[in-house]
Amino acid sequence: MAAGPGGFIETERKYEAGTGFALPDLTGLAAAAATGGARTDELRAVYYDTARLALAAAGITLRRRTGGPDAGWHLKLPAGTDRRREVHAPLGDGTEPVPASLAAWVADWTSGQPLRPAARLDTTRRILLLTGPGGQVLAELADDLVTGWLPGPGGQGWREESAWREIEVELKTGPASLLDEVGDRLRRAGAVPSAAASKLARLLSGAGSAGGPAPDPPGGD
Repeated sequence: MAAGPGGFIETERKYEAGTGFALPDLTGLAAAAATGGARTDELRAVYYDTARLALAAAGITLRRRTGGPDAGWHLKLPAGTDRRREVHAPLGDGTEPVPASLAAWVADWTSGQPLRPAARLDTTRRILLLTGPGGQVLAELADDLVTGWLPGPGGQGWREESAWREIEVELKTGPASLLDEVGDRLRRAGAVPSAAASKLARLLSGAGSAGGPAPDPPGGD
């Protein structure tokens, strides 16, 4: 993830996997000398959007996430193939509105419409680090068990919508070719490239096919 004046550029790829999928051995890749640093995080992300899901339709996600090392407010905007611009704001006490700094970034899409909770994702994430000969982190692999929730009747509470497993590979300091190498091993082990651009996109798409609200196909998690 590279820093920039407007936040960070994130480069990653996503794969779908069944519950019985076993991660392949990722050692011996051209750039990665070893794997390690495994840990498990429990994450909860509440996504904010307009009533008509204008942000999701534009491929933008705005969330408040708790759990893990990067808890806080995250805004992600498309920035090219496999890339997204990510802007952060500090995590408040849970009663705060969407930070003004992030709301300003999306004002052209919201057109003055209020931002409200539109979806929730609860994720059990197992992290594996791919490191180089000097111990530098080249890429991070996240093996996610996800449960998606949508607002309940009348916008009260949450109702469970779907659950799935997803593998994310995010480039850190490694070369772009590392994503290809890891992806090749994941596909040989039975994973397939995700048909959805993001977890939120998958959740909303499934809700649309079931008769619930869904925007145009979104991109970016």
